[in-house]
Amino acid sequence: MKIHNHVVACCLLLMSFCQVAISAQQAPQEHPPANVTGKWTLYCNDPNGSTSSKYLDLTQDGTNIKGHFKGPNQSGGVEGTINERHLVVRTKTKEVLVFRGRIDGPIVGGVVQGNTFTGTFHDRGGNGTFKGQRTQ
Repeated sequence: MKIHNHVVACCLLLMSFCQVAISAQQAPQEHPPANVTGKWTLYCNDPNGSTSSKYLDLTQDGTNIKGHFKGPNQSGGVEGTINERHLVVRTKTKEVLVFRGRIDGPIVGGVVQGNTFTGTFHDRGGNGTFKGQRTQ
């Protein structure tokens, strides 16, 4: 009987190790998308060396983003996506701008690209990356 109990105990131990190994190989759970709904002010480093303010007013439905863009030279609609904290917004304007960034609470940072340039946007004390702030 002692051998039988020992075999049963070894089998149970082996099964528990297998369950731990299987659960360790499962894909990590996805996090819900950050909330980007609201009005954002972006401070942009323009290709000519000046800084301009641009504004996004965003609404969100799951991972889909819609809204409005206003810049110093143009305005129009926007559409985009949010994947966890990674944001991509494209303007529906004559000179299309694409903002790609990362949301960190009320702050966003990343790059902006246009048809003829690549720039950055930042908050007032920025250092070459874009940052913006939700204002409402």
